[in-house]
Amino acid sequence: MSNQLSKSEFIAMMAMLFAVIAFSIDSMLPALPRIGQELSPDAPNRAQLIITSFVIGMGIATFFVGSISDAYGRKPLILGGVALYILGAGLAWAAPSLELMLLARVVQGIGSSGPRVVAAAIVRDMYAGREMARIISLVTLVFMLVPAAAPLLGQGIISVAGWRGIFAAFVIFALVASFWITFRLPETLRPEARRPVRLTLMFDGLMQMLRHRTVLLSLLAQMGCYAVLFIAISLVQPVFDVVFGRGDQFPLWFAAMALVGVISSVMNASLVMRFGMRRLAMTAFGVQVVLASIMSAIWISGLRGDAMFHVYFVWQCTLFLQTGFTIGNLNAIAMEPMGHIAGMAASVVGSVSTLGGALMAVPVVLAFNGTPLPLSIGVGAASAVAWILLMWMRRYEG
Repeated sequence: MSNQLSKSEFIAMMAMLFAVIAFSIDSMLPALPRIGQELSPDAPNRAQLIITSFVIGMGIATFFVGSISDAYGRKPLILGGVALYILGAGLAWAAPSLELMLLARVVQGIGSSGPRVVAAAIVRDMYAGREMARIISLVTLVFMLVPAAAPLLGQGIISVAGWRGIFAAFVIFALVASFWITFRLPETLRPEARRPVRLTLMFDGLMQMLRHRTVLLSLLAQMGCYAVLFIAISLVQPVFDVVFGRGDQFPLWFAAMALVGVISSVMNASLVMRFGMRRLAMTAFGVQVVLASIMSAIWISGLRGDAMFHVYFVWQCTLFLQTGFTIGNLNAIAMEPMGHIAGMAASVVGSVSTLGGALMAVPVVLAFNGTPLPLSIGVGAASAVAWILLMWMRRYEG
């Protein structure tokens, strides 16, 4: 690494690249009602697809980005992705219809996959062993704090520049990152370490993963993880606004919920050595099936008002708590048998689980009917499927 780039600056730079995803999703949440009213007045609920369309674009591109960066270097992929991200943000800013907005968000999501995947590869290029684990932990900690602040920032931008101003903020954020990387980060992949892109090898790696039952079951369970996450993120703002009339308070409540996710990751790090990855994930899903059922039953029973809101808020916190015990653990289970094709496996796991989870979330998001029932039923169903898959996985352990 360049002598001019300190470890602290390197961590901050990688955290900024990781934060592109969270900022691009969570800062949009306060804008969704206004976008729905302006671009889709007959079906304002369709504005929630702004979240899933971004994730779909990101999931598709993630499959290829890792292999391309192995062939052409890290910086070209990051800067190319940033350029595409800026193009998508610009198109979204100017979009006269929701359909064009969704297309622009897919483009923006494709562009974001460059920083998302390549940042992790850069850390691997520069560090190894425990030091690499420490760097990734610090970067991840910063990344997890971004969702807590992003809705507040988005609401502030809306109050000053309207909802289209958020896309201008995306452009500024991306430009700052690109200039920082261009002038401060050296290329980390040595020429002799580069490998050509071969679609046959990518396909062969995919087939190896699909034929390994533990990997396949973990991959399918991860789709359930991401479905829960995307359903929760897409519908949390409408529930606050439409169901409970607390849209103006939403960013503050969301910050509290996001911080719960940070706590769960810290707890998982201390518990996983004792209980194991599959057991923790399966327990989290099983508990969530029960909690989502209770949440649905309480709403059906007729409880409303402040009491119902506080029940909902506590339950929503458990969704963020659940992610800390599921996504990372299942990713590790899927990657463990694939050490001989780790780079390819990382791209496949990231792409398929993200894309599958987003597609599973779409019908639930569109089913929003002014009550929290689509949210609780969708979360309960996705968690139940994931729990069944992990129960099935037990017969293949060892």
